[in-house]
Amino acid sequence: MKKHTIIKRWLIFFIVSLFFSGLTAIPLETGLGYLLSLTPPSSALDTWISKVYEAIKQTNTNYPFLSYGYDWLAFAHFTLAILFIGPLLNPVKNKWVIEFGIIACLLVIPFALVAGHYRSIPLWWRLIDCAFGIVGIIPLLICRNNIKKIESLNTKNK
Repeated sequence: MKKHTIIKRWLIFFIVSLFFSGLTAIPLETGLGYLLSLTPPSSALDTWISKVYEAIKQTNTNYPFLSYGYDWLAFAHFTLAILFIGPLLNPVKNKWVIEFGIIACLLVIPFALVAGHYRSIPLWWRLIDCAFGIVGIIPLLICRNNIKKIESLNTKNK
């Protein structure tokens, strides 16, 4: 398979994932209610999701303006997804965007562990958050490696 095709497919996956990840932040209360209906009763996950759901529900009832922060979180995801259109169109020229994404994915891990600790997020949930950085970095590393191969071929052909 051509390197450009591999890069394109992984970037489309990454862009769509970023977009849908952001989209889930907007209907947070509804989404948590649905997730709660899927969790095994009396499990650690059920206990945690119940606690988070109740907090979001009470906050939305009493202070709905605080959910505006989640709207901006979604906006950030949408904006970052748009950023990756550059390498989709010209991967070599926009390699820096891929490198930026790799750095961001790496930073998810210490951020989730440290900020989560201070926000009393259970360690197992912080590890789930870390997994987003780990999963996100995989397509970006594949893209970067293929971009390097393209650059190498371009250098040889000159």
